Amino acid sequence: MKLDDDVHNYYEHLVLERIGQLGLQETKDADYLADLCCMALNQVPPKYIRYEVDMAFFLSSEERMKMEKEVADAIDNSVKVLDERK
Repeated sequence: MKLDDDVHNYYEHLVLERIGQLGLQETKDADYLADLCCMALNQVPPKYIRYEVDMAFFLSSEERMKMEKEVADAIDNSVKVLDERK
């Protein structure tokens, strides 16, 4: 088993999804996006999984909506901080 290949934080997927929804990959450089991901992920609790399909079976729609809201808030907060620094 190789931990970095077999296990990951589900919030990583949600953070990248939100960045895509906002179109930030079109307007921000790679360093900004990496900092944004780190800052946002540090604001949400980890949710480690092996397979994405596991989340489909064990995550209610209410839990998914809560997680998406947490990520949206974390991204918004992080963008504010990063933009203030520039």
